[in-house]
This record gives sequence, C-alpha cells and structure tokens, in this order.
Amino acid sequence: MYDTLQNDSKKPLYPGCKNLLTLLSAVLSLVNVNARYGWSDKSFSSLLQVVHNMLQEENTLPKTYYHAKKILCPMGMKYQKIHACLNDCILYRHQFQEMSKWPRCGVSRYKVKDDEECCSDENSNKGPPAKVLWYLSIIPRFKCIFANGDDAKDLTWHANGINYDGMLRHPTDSSQWKKIDHLYPDFGKEARNLRLGLATDGMNPYGSLSTQHSSWPVLLVIYNLPHRLCMKRKYMMLSMMILGPRQP
Repeated sequence: MYDTLQNDSKKPLYPGCKNLLTLLSAVLSLVNVNARYGWSDKSFSSLLQVVHNMLQEENTLPKTYYHAKKILCPMGMKYQKIHACLNDCILYRHQFQEMSKWPRCGVSRYKVKDDEECCSDENSNKGPPAKVLWYLSIIPRFKCIFANGDDAKDLTWHANGINYDGMLRHPTDSSQWKKIDHLYPDFGKEARNLRLGLATDGMNPYGSLSTQHSSWPVLLVIYNLPHRLCMKRKYMMLSMMILGPRQP
C-alpha cells in the first residue's frame, strides 16, 4: 500500500504537467474540497468526469469518487460499525453478537415497520440496524505517532526535565495525575504509557435544517503531550461516532 501511495505521489497528472501536479496531490485537493462543502458522492463523481474530460486525453485523474477513494485508501482511517440497542442498553458484540433483540427491554436490533410489529422473531433479524456506533481504532494511530521521532519525544516530555513550581498549568501538575502514579506504580514508572482525556458532546450535522437531530462524536485528547500540543487538532482523535437522531 505504501508503494502504491509513493508511486501516485510521483505520477504526473498528465504528460508534460509543468506545475508539478501529481495524481495524489490532485485527488487529495479535490476530495478535501468535497468534504469541506458536503457534496454528494454522485455530484463529486460528475465533477471528476467533467475535469477529466477537460484535461489532456492521457491524464490519470479518476472518473468516479469510488476510484478516487481507492487512491487515498492507504491514508484513510479504518472503522468498524457496531450495532447498538435503540435504547442504548448494549452493543451487539462479543457474547451479544448473534442476538436479534435485547431481552431486558425487548426492542429489536433492527428497524421494524409499524405493520411488522407482530411478525415472528425469525423475520425480525432482517433489514438495517436500528442504531449503529462507528468505532475508529486508536491503536494504529498511536503507532503512527510513536513512529515519528519528534512526536515520540514529545510524548515523554513530562518525565524529562519538567520543573514543578506548584502552579497548575497542565494535567501533569494535578493531584489526579499523581494519584494514578500512586495507585498504579508500574504504569506510572513508564513515561511512554499514554494518559488520555475522553470528551463527548452532541452536534447537529445538518446545521439549522434540523434542530432535532443530534450526533455525538467521542474525542480523545493525549495528555502526555506538552501544553502547546495536547489541544491541537492534529493530536485530537475521533474514536467513536454515535449517530442520531436521538442523543445517547
């Protein structure tokens, strides 16, 4: 995958391209504009087709959004869709993975139409799930951070040369940080162990079009990083997305 990405970063958009525009940079720029303004997949594919026809005949620009995503696949974040109970009782994973409803609340795992309420349990496991949790694995992203020498050094700054003057400027100065070191000494001895802050809040992805719809992103903040970096967008990780329309 890395070799493919490397080749696309060197492949010119069309023969004789003078502005050093490569296939990868062109697709990445267009996809960023697509994400910023919320175009549909169909409209973006139409744009790619138009731009492709405008360029020289030998150009390498993909004609559909599907092929554009294939080019950017190595750069994307893998995610897992996990079915959830409509009443937020459980996640249908591990020992609950094969269940079609949660016995305690009796609500079906899948969307059920009004005229299907009296149907048998055999037919209740068909159709789209009633609620889905999107999970974005954080371990591969942590590995990428530690693979960068400068980032790996910043992750251990709190154990190397920090001056404690009694002022609270960072979670490292807090009593909670010291309490964790006291309760779990083996964890506290290793400066590379990650300490994370978790935060979530509702947002309306449709702006003023729907005041009733609320999706809930779950963010992770890496408190190992120094003051100037720990709240930067680059180091804040989206770990889960709880889709609406109702809050969890």
